[in-house]
Amino acid sequence: MDIAVPDEACSGTIRTSPLGRLRLATADGGPLRAWRSPRLIAQGDGEEHVVVSLVTRGVVGIEQDGREVRVLPGEFAFCDMARPLRMEFPEPYRTKSLVLPRRLLGVGEDALRRLTGTSTGPDTVLGSLLSPFLSRLVDTAARCPPQTGDALARHVVDLLGVLAEERLRGAPGDPESAARVLVLRIKAFVDRRLADPDLTPEAIARAHHISVRYLHRLFQSEDDTVGRWIQRRRLQECRRELAGRGAAGRTIAAVAHQWGFVSAAHFSRVFRAAYGMSPAQWRETAVRAPLVLSARGGRSPARHPAPAAAR
Repeated sequence: MDIAVPDEACSGTIRTSPLGRLRLATADGGPLRAWRSPRLIAQGDGEEHVVVSLVTRGVVGIEQDGREVRVLPGEFAFCDMARPLRMEFPEPYRTKSLVLPRRLLGVGEDALRRLTGTSTGPDTVLGSLLSPFLSRLVDTAARCPPQTGDALARHVVDLLGVLAEERLRGAPGDPESAARVLVLRIKAFVDRRLADPDLTPEAIARAHHISVRYLHRLFQSEDDTVGRWIQRRRLQECRRELAGRGAAGRTIAAVAHQWGFVSAAHFSRVFRAAYGMSPAQWRETAVRAPLVLSARGGRSPARHPAPAAAR
């Protein structure tokens, strides 16, 4: 962002922390104007992000896609960093923001253009839920264990997708965007029930009031299948579990059953196919890995190159 401040002097603080694939930020400062120009967009790294900004103090004026909005305390707005944007902070302010790759939101280009330049406040059902949730999430993200952070990130993205779907309802139809939002909701549903061995396409379709045929079509549009997605997520959780110290006294079959695999032999086959080594080899490698200081000052297993089959 280019920034202009009164008398070319200002002071402020920005605090950031990661949460899964998201980044959260709190910004405090005095009056200023900021804009994202085509020149700065062209200099970017190609990764397109959406910023969801919640105002907790002051007022923020936002102009994007031909619309202007004043965002008041308790309200939040979507800003697309891939297109020109202007923001004005006429008085001391505080914002709490969530930064996510645009692809995670699951809406198309036209749909996102209808979300920007507008605000959502506590006078709506989802706004009244999301505003305090986002505020608290930004405040506590730095203290979240990685596993909790990953789960929270998935679910907050799902909530934002539901909000986007609600905001776009009644506007000109965008079936592609609606389908992507539904896929996000289905994936969050699957994540919450990975341990259930009866998690089948039929159960998923029934819970979302769609046909099994339409469920398969949704995943085909992402070059995937429901079964592969469930298996991949279960493998990821088993891999993480086997690398932890708490799994040292448990059998590999017990870990597999915990995450929904009925057959230990089948689990071992698909684990080797995905990661290029058996579950036992992976656990031995992770347990023997030397401990190194993490960026947070704690201790964590050293990283190992991913097996060729997993790259």
